[in-house]
Amino acid sequence: MKLIFASHNAHKATEIQRILPSWIEIKTLSDLHYMDEIPENEATIEGNSQFKARFVHGKFEQNCFADDTGLEISSLNGRPGVHSARYAGEQRDSNDNMNKVLEELAMMSDRSAQFKTVITLYWEGAEHQFEGIVRGQIATVKTGSEGFGYDPIFIPEGETRSFAEMTLDEKNQYSHRARAIEKLVAFFNTAPSH
Repeated sequence: MKLIFASHNAHKATEIQRILPSWIEIKTLSDLHYMDEIPENEATIEGNSQFKARFVHGKFEQNCFADDTGLEISSLNGRPGVHSARYAGEQRDSNDNMNKVLEELAMMSDRSAQFKTVITLYWEGAEHQFEGIVRGQIATVKTGSEGFGYDPIFIPEGETRSFAEMTLDEKNQYSHRARAIEKLVAFFNTAPSH
């Protein structure tokens, strides 16, 4: 079964495909030769996820899902949150974003944070949302070369390494996205037909 993933992000698609059951094959927007960016103007992570899923369903009229993820840092009142991808500007540069966070936390003792992913699934005419959260700390320096986004500065609870120092399989044991996808998979496993 094919399911459209409302994203161009090949890293995310690979991460998600590894968690999904083998009977679900995801196609990114790039796979469908749709290269436009979908606007992310909603005020919440849930809203962005929902908007993207509705947009893609409206365009392709096929089952699809979208995700939106934010890094929420306690000392920064939940920022960057819904603005995580563009925190340091419209260029959406991960290094710029991480540098901004590290600068803002330089004098802070509380470095607790959480990653939150919300997946919106459009399935057989109905909409479903699944949330995954992982709590942890923001490191003082970037470490590791795996992953993407804020992975080099996020250390999940119970670990001493950043997400970027872990293999994909190790990261998926903790990951906010993996937790949301597990709920998506549970939904499919109980769905009447596939």
